[in-house]
Amino acid sequence: MVREIKFYKNYFIEFYLSLDSKAQEKIEYVFKLIRTLDMVPETFLKHIHGTEGLFEIRIHHLHNNYRIFCCFDQGRIIVLFNGFKKKTQKTPKNEIDFALKLMHQYYDEKS
Repeated sequence: MVREIKFYKNYFIEFYLSLDSKAQEKIEYVFKLIRTLDMVPETFLKHIHGTEGLFEIRIHHLHNNYRIFCCFDQGRIIVLFNGFKKKTQKTPKNEIDFALKLMHQYYDEKS
């Protein structure tokens, strides 16, 4: 399986550039897994419960947890939205809401 990763606007890129090089390397490693594995473990890619089609890419680096919201488009394309450093046990609702807003904008612009 080969998946393509795309960025929607600059939200992910701005987040990525704000990180240190080791965290960026870990993100690239997880992206490689997502691009190539047929079945990506939930450790790295998980559906956001209560949403229709929103997923989070999960990265753990040292003592930090990072999340990148995304969706699938046409099965093999993953569209990245916003990312953030997770500081609490539960994913903040405002981050999920923002990702949902971006996902709807993405699909609206496609149609």
